[in-house]
Amino acid sequence: SSEASVFCSAMRTSEFDSSSEEEVEEEQLTPLHVSWVPLSVVECSQFLGICGLPGCRYKDIRRSLDRDMEELQNQGVQEVFVFCTRAELHWYRVPSLLDAYRQRGFSVHHMPFPDGDVPELEQCSQILEELQASLENNRRTLIHCYGGLGRSGLIAACLLRLSETLTENQVIEILREHRGGGAIQTVKQYNFLHQFREKYSAYLERREASLERSVSR
Repeated sequence: SSEASVFCSAMRTSEFDSSSEEEVEEEQLTPLHVSWVPLSVVECSQFLGICGLPGCRYKDIRRSLDRDMEELQNQGVQEVFVFCTRAELHWYRVPSLLDAYRQRGFSVHHMPFPDGDVPELEQCSQILEELQASLENNRRTLIHCYGGLGRSGLIAACLLRLSETLTENQVIEILREHRGGGAIQTVKQYNFLHQFREKYSAYLERREASLERSVSR
């Protein structure tokens, strides 16, 4: 499979790459920029953090995992939602990211789906429920994929779309204002967002009905 070949080539490059993190001069490191999106429109006093992949070392991106972790701690982050697949974490040279988060005391929610793609409705529902729980408990919450635009943008947009006061286009506007023009990247993601409320309501109704059936048995 392509994931396996990505994984193998990532393993090969890391075997021959002897340069340690320290050899990248501080000034040459790519800074980790966290965008904080206000959630007041969904009657939540919290902000949702979105960023790119911490510690990523790919093409012209040179981040230090330690420095990025410190940055997230300095910004008070407590809960982290990661949408990258494990193969991606290897490919982008942060195979130990999830463990690194845990070692530093972050709560980690690893809910991967492929780059440029959309989650299954059930997975999307689970992500949103866990996000809402984190935010309702006043936990400073961050989400990220590889670039912090496509997948993260989509999930943030779905969270904002839970408010009936906003249209899809207003949601995209808010995200692009806070995160940049590239938020929500593919036609598939755009279409998913436009059908989200309807499909999500239907999904919740189906789930409710099947729960009632199982209780009444």
